[in-house]
Amino acid sequence: MDNENIQEFSVEELLAKMDESDFDDIFEELFEKITILLEGKKYKQIREIMLHMNAADIAELMEEVIDELDMEKAILIFRMLPKDVSVDVFAYMPIDDQVGIISEISQMEVNYIMDELAFDDMIDVLEELPANLVDKILEKTPKNERKLINTFLNYPDYCAGTLMTPDYISLRKEMTVREALDYIKKEGMDSETIYTCYVKEMGRKLIGIVSLRTLVISDDNLQISDIMEEDFVSVNVYDDQEEVSDAFKKYNFLAIPVVDKEDRLVGIITVDDIIDVIEDENTEDFERMAGIMDSSDTEYLDMGVLNHAKNRLPWLVFLTVMGWGTSIILAHFEDMLSAAIMLVSYLPLLMGTGGNTGSQAATLIIRGMAVGDMEPSDAFKVIWKELRIAVCVGAILSLLNFLRIVYLDGETMVVGLTFAVSMLMVVVFAKIIGAVLPMAAKKVGLDPALMAAPMISSLTDMVSATTYCLLASLILGL
Repeated sequence: MDNENIQEFSVEELLAKMDESDFDDIFEELFEKITILLEGKKYKQIREIMLHMNAADIAELMEEVIDELDMEKAILIFRMLPKDVSVDVFAYMPIDDQVGIISEISQMEVNYIMDELAFDDMIDVLEELPANLVDKILEKTPKNERKLINTFLNYPDYCAGTLMTPDYISLRKEMTVREALDYIKKEGMDSETIYTCYVKEMGRKLIGIVSLRTLVISDDNLQISDIMEEDFVSVNVYDDQEEVSDAFKKYNFLAIPVVDKEDRLVGIITVDDIIDVIEDENTEDFERMAGIMDSSDTEYLDMGVLNHAKNRLPWLVFLTVMGWGTSIILAHFEDMLSAAIMLVSYLPLLMGTGGNTGSQAATLIIRGMAVGDMEPSDAFKVIWKELRIAVCVGAILSLLNFLRIVYLDGETMVVGLTFAVSMLMVVVFAKIIGAVLPMAAKKVGLDPALMAAPMISSLTDMVSATTYCLLASLILGL
């Protein structure tokens, strides 16, 4: 059997497996087969496989081709796709890969993609392209649309205006339900969503919303003004994206209207766009909780070693300087620790427990504030609760360590008592510190995520060392 027949047999077998398996389960095999077909220039078989997949899966496969092979081969695959499919695939790709493709394909292909992309997706791409490419694209754009695009591109980063789309269903209050449904049938294909429609009066002022469900079940002769909801939630075009995501999470919206300072409707934001914002915000919080400075949108493996070091080093230097405080405290009690050397061996355990318990409290408080379960105004309630938790946890840990020191290590009851009391006090202090610092940070306008494990550990280390040494001096008379 010659090589071509082998490839044809392999493709048929692969297509059958794709019908029976999840995409993730056969991804590696699929990528390997595509690589072999590319090397053998079996473009017909590649196209056949691609047409057997949905757009999101093709985009994921192309991302792997770009990462593992090169952009040239990815563009080759991209050009094998039917035009309508290629636009859908392009919309699912990461922004860096989109920019890479746009930079390599012909101007005619670029114009087609831009014409067919959803407006908000097109803005996302244009924001990342070099100015000369943006100018070329805008040259071929109708004047009215070019003006609208420039308006969207000029919104500040991270505000609601950069997320919204002008493609929505707009109704007039004097329309009947039948007229509204006919209008939706006519314009719906070009709209981001048809499930929520927006009612405007003269001057584009938003006066109400009406759902498709309400339209479908209402009498055909009723006017929109009779069934629209006038009590609705909107966001301002300059609101921070995080505030918009909070509104989506609170109200479970599929879309939210965006208005200017005069309550004129300028666009809508849909849930698919806000999901990306929520993911970015969560990533930022994780990075800050780990003591990492903002690392942009670059993926871990794509970022250079020096950039990784640059993002991590500032916070580590700051925490190192904080750690000097612990060294100074221990140096102050050097004579006491030298006289009772067995105390030193228990100090790491005490400091570690303090850091762990403080980080537990801080993590829960940061998460609670992030999802809206608590605010800085609840500080006293939180402190009271954490205090009781600390007493319960600290008492058990103190008893456990007292028994270990006295009965397993053979130390005196006084040494065991010194450590046990220190453990209880450290746990209490650590829990209070872990609860108070994130709330204090939010109160003064800082990100609570900054007050996470690294910061809490450094503070509790100093508290642990001070508490332990002072109690040892007092109880042991050293």
